[in-house]
Amino acid sequence: MSAFLSFFILQGRLLFCLLNKTLHYKSLKGMTEMHNASNLTQGKILGPLMKFTLPIMAALILQTLYGAVDLLVVGQFAAPAAVSAVATGSQILYTLTVVITGLSMGVTIIIGQQFGQHKENEIGNTVGAGICLFAAFSLILTAVMLLAAPALVRLLQAPPEAYDFTVQYVRVCSGGIVFIAAYNTLGSIFRGMGDSHTPLMAVAIACAANVALDLLFVAGLNMGAAGAAAATVTAQAVSVFLSMLIIRKRGLIFPFSRKQIRFHKKVIFRICKMGAPCALQDLLVSISFLAITAIVNQLGVIASAGVGVAEKLCGFILLVPSAYTQSMSAYVAQNIGAGQPQRARKGMYYGMATSFCLGLVMSYFSFFHGAALSRIFARDTAVILASAEYLKGYAIDTLLVSFLFCFIGYFNGCGCTTFVMIQGLIGAFGVRIPVSWLASQAEEVSLFHIALATPCSTVVQIVLCFWFFKWGYPRLQKKAVFSSKNTGVS
Repeated sequence: MSAFLSFFILQGRLLFCLLNKTLHYKSLKGMTEMHNASNLTQGKILGPLMKFTLPIMAALILQTLYGAVDLLVVGQFAAPAAVSAVATGSQILYTLTVVITGLSMGVTIIIGQQFGQHKENEIGNTVGAGICLFAAFSLILTAVMLLAAPALVRLLQAPPEAYDFTVQYVRVCSGGIVFIAAYNTLGSIFRGMGDSHTPLMAVAIACAANVALDLLFVAGLNMGAAGAAAATVTAQAVSVFLSMLIIRKRGLIFPFSRKQIRFHKKVIFRICKMGAPCALQDLLVSISFLAITAIVNQLGVIASAGVGVAEKLCGFILLVPSAYTQSMSAYVAQNIGAGQPQRARKGMYYGMATSFCLGLVMSYFSFFHGAALSRIFARDTAVILASAEYLKGYAIDTLLVSFLFCFIGYFNGCGCTTFVMIQGLIGAFGVRIPVSWLASQAEEVSLFHIALATPCSTVVQIVLCFWFFKWGYPRLQKKAVFSSKNTGVS
């Protein structure tokens, strides 16, 4: 285990050095060569917003494919125990990913506001502090996961026949945390500047590599869940290193030097102030879904595998509102930074309308054609039926989150990440887990009733967000204006 830890520490240091040299080279090459950055504070709203959102949506599709390929290949070439291992283990890794993504939201918000304020000279310090923060965080998280994997798998009550496979999957995938952090660091920087194309390229590279490696390790070499995990980590590494080579050819629109890659206390504090509530909210919300997984795992390996397949499909079903969360955060951050709150609100309304229209299509297929969708990832008839039953509950949620996720993106862009955290925790622990548990205690347990816990929590969260949008946030703005006048801040 000590040799394993040493290897990943060395790997992290190498990646840090490469990221350092890449960004420094890009800055030296010239600040006029980067054309993908977008100023979202001028001109029409809907067209530029959709142009910014669509690459994010495409990246999320590829990212979901990236994660789904493991389950798809294992489901076709391995036993149900291996399918259960990948389904449970991938949820643990997804939890870690959303924590890193949530923390990186702090970088996106700050850079977006600085970009909207035309403070390009300050962006370099934010980037440098973000690199240091995520380098340290990823190495610590890797060490923790390698040691805690067995305890986490036991906590999720993985079926006995899938326990060893699940631990193995989690440990191998934990080796890729440093690459997940690197991708999110780069992605948060470019999204904050309105560039959603560069992160798309990184995910495209990872997805292509993962498909090829999964077929090699699982289908070709019969390595099962361990092979899927090895393919995931290798693809992540290939993605990051090739992405650096691609973006190395471009220039940055802000001045940047190696001296700025350090622990700027004030900047790191601000990143954590913005990003930590997002990370904590994402972590605890993911834990709530892990709790549902634990509840379902008690129902047997068929229910466990069925819900695992359904959760993979839900990743695709919820892509549209998820894309709007990210794009709305950057869009609103730029407009708030530019002093255009009315334009920020109009963008949110456009986002809700377009997201809902697209959500209708996804809701139809998940409710009426869940079995056909489930056959993509499983061959066992019982697993397919269990997955289809669970998907019907998510079909309702697909419509509701069109509003919720745009609210969340709006509040993130405004810097109100603490409220986002609070409403998320109320929905997760006040509604989702209790309703799921109550549904699991019925005499005739229905996966559809367990799945209904999610739209129930979404309704509560929408009510909270509407209240904060109409009354809570305006009061905070008035207090901020009053405070700035009293302190003489202009």
